[in-house]
Amino acid sequence: RMKRDWVIPPINVPENSRGEFPQDLVRIRSDNDKNRSLRYSVTGPGADQPPTGIFIIHPISGELSVMKPLDREHISNFHLRAHAVDLNGNQVESPIDIVINVIDMNDNRPEFIHQIWNGTIPEGSKPGTFVMTVTSVDKDDPKTANGMLRYKIVSQNPESPTSNMFTINNKTGGIITVAAGLDREKVPQYTLIIQATDMEGNPMYGLSNTATAVIKVTDINDNPPEFTFFGEVPENRVNVIVANLTVTDKDQPNTPAWNTVYKITGGDPTGRFSVPTDPTTNEGLVTPIDYEISRTYVLTVVAVNEVSLARGIHSPRQSTATVSIRVIDVNESPYFEPNPKLIKLEEGMQPESALTTFTAQDPDRFMQQTIRYTRLSDPANWLRIDPNTGRITTIAVLDRESPYVKDNMYSATFLASDSGVPPASGTGTLQIFLLDINDNAPHVYPQETEMCEKPEPNGINITALDGDLNSNAGPFAFELANRPSDIRRNWTITRLSGDIAQLSLKIGFLESGIYEIPIIITDSGNLPMSNTSYLRVKVCQCDHNGDCTDQQHIVAAGLGTGAIIAILLCIIILLILVLLFVVWMKRRDKERQAKQLLIDPEDDVRDNILKYDEEGGGEEDQDYDLSQLQQPDTIEPDAIKPVGIRRMDERPLHPEPQYPIRSAAPHPGDIGDFINEGLKAADNDPTAPPYDSLLVFDYEGSGSTAGSLSSLNSSSSGGDQDYDYLNDWGPRFRKLETRPTKNKMTKNGEPRKVENIFCFPLDGRGQVLITDIPLKEW
Repeated sequence: RMKRDWVIPPINVPENSRGEFPQDLVRIRSDNDKNRSLRYSVTGPGADQPPTGIFIIHPISGELSVMKPLDREHISNFHLRAHAVDLNGNQVESPIDIVINVIDMNDNRPEFIHQIWNGTIPEGSKPGTFVMTVTSVDKDDPKTANGMLRYKIVSQNPESPTSNMFTINNKTGGIITVAAGLDREKVPQYTLIIQATDMEGNPMYGLSNTATAVIKVTDINDNPPEFTFFGEVPENRVNVIVANLTVTDKDQPNTPAWNTVYKITGGDPTGRFSVPTDPTTNEGLVTPIDYEISRTYVLTVVAVNEVSLARGIHSPRQSTATVSIRVIDVNESPYFEPNPKLIKLEEGMQPESALTTFTAQDPDRFMQQTIRYTRLSDPANWLRIDPNTGRITTIAVLDRESPYVKDNMYSATFLASDSGVPPASGTGTLQIFLLDINDNAPHVYPQETEMCEKPEPNGINITALDGDLNSNAGPFAFELANRPSDIRRNWTITRLSGDIAQLSLKIGFLESGIYEIPIIITDSGNLPMSNTSYLRVKVCQCDHNGDCTDQQHIVAAGLGTGAIIAILLCIIILLILVLLFVVWMKRRDKERQAKQLLIDPEDDVRDNILKYDEEGGGEEDQDYDLSQLQQPDTIEPDAIKPVGIRRMDERPLHPEPQYPIRSAAPHPGDIGDFINEGLKAADNDPTAPPYDSLLVFDYEGSGSTAGSLSSLNSSSSGGDQDYDYLNDWGPRFRKLETRPTKNKMTKNGEPRKVENIFCFPLDGRGQVLITDIPLKEW
């Protein structure tokens, strides 16, 4: 009897699991372990048979675990057998089957069977005409949405006459026409980009891939030939072409609807000319059948198609031209065949690799000429051509991701020149279709993002960009770098789909700032390429809406190195300018102080009569600058001053003039004589500066010969003072007369007696300071 606890239902395990391993699946237990100790084991593919080591079982607890991620596309299910034995190895239960199903995940994008699909459609086809079917496969489970594909047309080129000339069955991939107006003469070919998306076409979660459908519009005979060449043609020699009759036919080249038949209907009654058709160019070759000299022929030539025009076309069926012929030979240009020439190569071919031989033909069949080849246009400078043989080799590595490659196609133009007189040349184009290889590592996109300190939710969706095509690009594998150590401690990354991963925080809070997160991205190419790409995450404080509130701070913190250096340079330059300004101001102050030594007479206290009309609280509270009454040489000895640097009011270094000695006779009038004699001595002194030095006329104490000045006392008005005696002192003292002052030498409001008066000459022009304040009180 089967024990109930020994029955194991099927186990479902998702593929590509990122969980920690070993991962517990199920516990196997027998009822017999209640009485004795048992040992459990599993056998089968994935356990003890290849691939081994995927599943293990704990021998005592019976816990079955998986050791690594599973891949449904490799093995979709596993069949194991569980065994229970006692300590002696005796079987205590019949082996039980364990079925482990691998649950599919959408980890494979659709793959088209062909990258380029070719189809045809006749011009003028009606809407609903079937063109072709494109097919894509997906390795995921077709019974789930992961493997259910839907098709759509992404783009149509050219978009003429409408942008929706075709449609596609979204389930089968069948392409049909939906609009009229297919005209091969206007649009000979359409290029459609077809997209296949799994997840039943869900653009949000489905993986997609694209292929190219090239639909050529085939020709029907809906255009008659038309002559595009008329005029006189020089005659030719025997068995050479006299003239080329060119017609224009809009139908498909090299088809019966395009091939033209020429007939001479007039001007050649004897049949001297024939007009065969050049099968390559569709031109009529007017050829004489015998030698003609200096003859002019006027031929009438009719051009018709090999087949009749299509039903419903009412244009004239034939065209007529008149040709005049004279004899002359012309050197024709060489031509390349085919032109353009298409070759397919894998990118990454090394220099000096041979590609192909591109040669030209000379239409001058009866001339012995040689052709030399040169490179005319090679945008990326990749190719070299042998001038004699036309063999093309590489001189650089071919790179499909080069900006010179458009739609995987690289074009180069070569020139063929013959040796005729004059020489003729023709050009040919070589087109190289470069097949992609996995030579570009992916990098993270976007490179910068923002999140909150307390993210809700705390995930950032990122993807990867790869310069290669899809087969060598996604799906991508995302992984955090091991260094620095705080990256894996604070962050985690989860793959959401083949191209999208989510970066999340392991912690609940992260301080504001800028963080560089190294992410290792691996593409899915054959020989995958990996790259460590840095994601710049700006963590900021956010409001209740989840918007950053310190954007200015983050932006400032995110300034580039160049911007920071520029700001520092501006600050340094500003500081230098301020320092230079301060130095200049100090120097200017020194110059100003030096210039102030030459004081303006109106500002110099020695040039004016000072008014002492208010006594205030008494003479003891007056603060006077005694330096104005001192001789300069008493303050600053000449011995310590440099030669040649002196103030204008200093006494010169050479011997001083002898001034008259004041008489000791007490006579009040001797002051005027003494001053006059001193002024004369100063005027006659050739060494005196413009402003005389301070002249000391003696201290008048008791017993002065000046006598009493009590006669100067007067009323407060001072209007009755007589200043006529100043005229006796000479013209230098007239200034004293013009600026009299009131006598306010009072004490306690009453006039006081002045016993002594002191006169101080201020300059040599007669200005004198008269005061009753003794020198020692200044």
